[in-house]
Order: sequence, then C-alpha cells, then structure tokens
Amino acid sequence: MLRILSVVVLGIVLTLPATAQEATRQKPAALPADEIDFNKARELLRKQQAGDKLTKEESAYLERAKAARRAGQGGRPTGESRAILGKDKVGFKPLTEMTAEDRYLDQDGGLYGGGKNSPPDEHRKAAEALLAKIKPLNSRGQPAIDGRVVFVSISMSNATQEFSKFKDIADEDQRKSPSLTIVDCAQGGQAMAEWVAAGAQPWTVAEGRITNAGVTLDQVQVAWIKLANKGPRGNLAEHGKKLEQDTLAVIQNAKARFPNLRIAYLSSRIFGGYATGPLNPEPYAYESAFPARWLIQRQIKGDKALNFDASRGEVKAPLLLWGPYMWADGVTPRGASDGGLRYADKLVYAREDLGPDGTHPSQTGREKVAKLMLEFFASDEFTKPWFAR
Repeated sequence: MLRILSVVVLGIVLTLPATAQEATRQKPAALPADEIDFNKARELLRKQQAGDKLTKEESAYLERAKAARRAGQGGRPTGESRAILGKDKVGFKPLTEMTAEDRYLDQDGGLYGGGKNSPPDEHRKAAEALLAKIKPLNSRGQPAIDGRVVFVSISMSNATQEFSKFKDIADEDQRKSPSLTIVDCAQGGQAMAEWVAAGAQPWTVAEGRITNAGVTLDQVQVAWIKLANKGPRGNLAEHGKKLEQDTLAVIQNAKARFPNLRIAYLSSRIFGGYATGPLNPEPYAYESAFPARWLIQRQIKGDKALNFDASRGEVKAPLLLWGPYMWADGVTPRGASDGGLRYADKLVYAREDLGPDGTHPSQTGREKVAKLMLEFFASDEFTKPWFAR
C-alpha cells in the first residue's frame, strides 16, 4: 500500500504545472547539481505505470527525479494527479492528425484507428443502410409524410451549452430539413456516470424535454453523445476504462428508451488546458477521445454488447459513428486530415473561448463549437441524409 501511495504522490508531483508546484512548495530547496528534465521523468513514470520495463539508465534517472522532487517539496503535494492547469497548449496532436505510426501512450492515430478518420468499408455500408431507413415518423413511430426525425443530445453541462447554441443556429439554417426536430437533452452536472442507471433522473428530464418539444420517444432516431466524467483520476487505462463502461451503459439505455434510435454520433471534449481545477482538465479532456474510439472499434469487431443488427442477435445499441471531433491544442491551429472528415480548419481555443473555470465554454466558445457542429451535421456524408433539406 505504501509503495502504491508513493507512486500516486510522485505522479501528482511530477505532473503539477509550474504554478501549482510553486503553490504547494513550503520552502525552497536546491535540486541536484545535474539538471533534471521533469518532462522526461513524467514520461518515464507513465511508461513504468503502464507496465513497461525501464532500462537501468531510465530507472536511475527516474529515481533521481524522485529525489529532486522530494528535496523541492516541503510536504505532501495537493491537486489532481496528471492534471495540467492554466496552459494555452499542451503539445498533444489532435487524433485526426495522428498517423498509424504515431503514438500517444500506446494509442495510434485516426478517429477509427490505424490513422484513418473514416470508418472501414463494412461499417460504412452498415451506416449507409441505416441512414436510408431514417425517415419522418409519426408519434407512434410509423413512417409518415408529415412525421418528424428527432435528433437529441445526451451528456453534461459543456454539451448542453454547446448543443443548445447549435440548435439555435441550426433551426435558422436553410440547409436543415423541415422534418428535423432538434431537442437538447444534455444537462448540467449530468456526465456519463449520472446516466448509467436506466431509471436515472437525467432520463426522466430528457423525456420531459422531448414531450415539451411536441414529439415522442418513438420519433427519436439520431443522438449525439459527448463523452466525459466529472473529476477523472488515474492514467488512461483507469479513467478511460470507466468512461468507456459508463458510456456503454448510456448507449444501451438510449436504445432501450428510444426504440427507433438508429445512429449515435460520439464526440470527445474540447481543449481543457486552461482549466483552473480538477473537473476535467488536460490530459483527461484530450484522452476522452480514446474511449469513444474503443467503443466504435468494439462494435466494428462484432461485440454483442453493442450489436445494432437484428440479423446477428438481440439489438442492444444504435450504430456508432464519430460526430464532430472538437479538440484542438489551445492556440496551436489544427490542420491535417485524411479522408471523410474535414479537420483542416485551423481550429484554435483562445483563453476567451473558455469561461472563468477554464473548463466550460464562454459565449464565444459556445458559438465557435456550435458553428463547428453545424458545418459537420449539415455537410458530412454520414449526417446529410437526415439533417439536410
């Protein structure tokens, strides 16, 4: 237990930003004469925690870093392990710009893996078949010329702030189908973990919003789910696995509650480097993309828990696709893309795009994300069939 605690404490210390390190320092102390690169030390620690064996030289370097940090700290540090706070960029590549050879920890690039930002052929064909089935439905879920296609959001505060603004501008956009009804069901404080129980309060609130919009649960055919949990901790394997399992439950609940739900589009968070607290800073905001990808990959591989095809057994989920990928490295413009999704948009997040807590979008941030979402849903090949006029 003491060894585990020491690793956790070290992880906190090595990953605290400079400002937080100064805040937790009780008195100055000299570092070893030979300079320590703590960025290198953090990477070695992550490598060790991931189960990779360090070389003799790497182990020695890490031990020197531990000693240096102990010398520079007057007491036990506070704050979130791995949390990056108050930074205008963090040096990570957007997932859309990573190749099959690139690595973030043990993860390769591309929204769908292997450096690809478009789904493999079989999944593409399945998506096209389901897109063709999305038609206006009456209140009982039966095809009707004067029926509705209902598009809902499911997630937390950031999502409702972004999606509600998206709804405002989408409802005024000439490209939007007159048969499409957009309902913001995302709710403040209700991250994935809060939607896990099938009878949880967020589902009751969502049902009320759908009813108030003059449509029914049977008319819901499309959903947007933004992945996040509050106060994530640990490495990607730890917090990512929880986020993956929570989101799996949310996806299955959505299919059970909305029987005609055919496609769910998944998105990860926007940039979290400006965060001032532990709600969802970097690298957790960036890493929320990987559980989204894991779920899609599991479905592509035929996981029964995510089966969408009645010919293969009980249907437990809608088909999963990537929605808009909204992360960019702060003030560093993103630019590269390959096939299918367009991310050569030079997207940046300035400090004014985030609110006082550095986590929730400001009004300018909401508008930026909403416009990004509108362009995606109005023009992407996997959304135009139901979104566009």
